[in-house]
Amino acid sequence: MLELGQGSAAPAGDLIKDVTEATFMQEVVEASQTVPVIVDFWAPWCGPCKTLGPTLEAAVTAAGGAVKMAKVNVDENQMIAGQLRVQSIPTVYAFWQGQPIDGFQGAVPPSEIEEFVKRVVETSGGEMDGGLDDAIAAAEEMLEAGDAQGAGETFAAILEQDQTLAAAFGGLVRANIAMDALDQAEAILQQTPEDMMDAPEVEAARAQLELARQAETAGPVAELRAAVEANPDDYQARLDLAQALHASGDAEGAVTELLNLFRLDREWNDGAAKAQLFTIFDALPANDPVVLNGRRKLSSLIFA
Repeated sequence: MLELGQGSAAPAGDLIKDVTEATFMQEVVEASQTVPVIVDFWAPWCGPCKTLGPTLEAAVTAAGGAVKMAKVNVDENQMIAGQLRVQSIPTVYAFWQGQPIDGFQGAVPPSEIEEFVKRVVETSGGEMDGGLDDAIAAAEEMLEAGDAQGAGETFAAILEQDQTLAAAFGGLVRANIAMDALDQAEAILQQTPEDMMDAPEVEAARAQLELARQAETAGPVAELRAAVEANPDDYQARLDLAQALHASGDAEGAVTELLNLFRLDREWNDGAAKAQLFTIFDALPANDPVVLNGRRKLSSLIFA
């Protein structure tokens, strides 16, 4: 699966924050008076940190607010690292009521990270939420914000904890597509358990991958449009134009061309126009205006 790495963008929400020497007292010492705070000391050049960080973030998010996390870049905050005698990274400390109560050094397996977070929560008298829905939502926010790397790391960390989540498999595929790692996306899709292949999240990822593959060989929009105008009966040129339009980011234009092709000959090439329409519809959110309008117009053509 995707190699985990320290995301460049700050995680969504208030559970996980980048902390500096100026904010350490407020975000760690003072915050830990009411909820335990796990502090992750890391650096951009640290290989093990790239595995540990996202996995720890996923475990903290899954705790549902019973614990928070502070990320400290030791290169930029050497004074804090020195005061806490951080001699190697990654180093993780858990603070409760202003004092460190637990910790470990080095990259550890996801099962040990989950147990560590659980132990910290229980020490503070809290209770684990036990679900990963919040972690998935956070990863989706990262992906929507353009942080495909961070989203992929989080989805992968979630799957380290639970291999039964179709949303995490689909999200990991989409994150790789966003990073233009199509071979990796296809490999992850092939690893998805068979009983999840019909899940909406996986179907959407499969459709997006198919469209991304088409985009690799899509022709120039202007040339294809000229070919259609020169010969309106060139159905292959119409299909190629629709694919090129979608590859250029014009999903609405692609749907319009496919509807025109369907109206001209719905049976052409084993119903290629309708099949391509459904691929686009599956790849987009169900409430997307392009999907809603496209489905309505297709239905009117089918039942006309």
